[in-house]
Amino acid sequence: MRKVLGLVMIAGLALTSPAVAQMHGHGHMHGADGTGHNMATMPGLRGENATAEESAELALMFRRFQTMTREVENLPNGIRTVTRSSDPEVMDALVSHAVGMIDRVGQMDDPKIFIQSPTLDLFFLRGDRILSEIDVTEEGVVVVQTSDDPELIAAMHTHAAEVTAMVEQGMHAVHMMMQQRAGN
Repeated sequence: MRKVLGLVMIAGLALTSPAVAQMHGHGHMHGADGTGHNMATMPGLRGENATAEESAELALMFRRFQTMTREVENLPNGIRTVTRSSDPEVMDALVSHAVGMIDRVGQMDDPKIFIQSPTLDLFFLRGDRILSEIDVTEEGVVVVQTSDDPELIAAMHTHAAEVTAMVEQGMHAVHMMMQQRAGN
């Protein structure tokens, strides 16, 4: 099994209003480069270094988020998450996404998804300091991530909450996170 970093549905930060906030780390306004709010094509799920398959997996999970459930346990040195879907196609995308992003973090290979949460920046910078285990069971995709780096532990706790919000609310959670970061 690959060294892994937690379950990441890359925490998106798209807005309903294109002019509201500047995208984190990408130096452009939301929508200025064709990545505006569009629930049909979800262009904000593309990335400078992401494959079309990775973006399609994210889009599928956002479109069918209602089929997903998630549990998170914050550990003193990390997190334990269990995420599942009642939809086999979404479950397949979830497994592929989790394994792929965990591998990317271990390689410190940031996909630079346009609406990516800034919380993930630290993961891609210090992925070598995260010890993770991933297992697909009847319970769902079980991920345990630990580190001895206090900043990474805090980022894991934050990101776990971001992903849980997306599982519960879909793109609405993404919009709320972006607005909150923009100070609106």
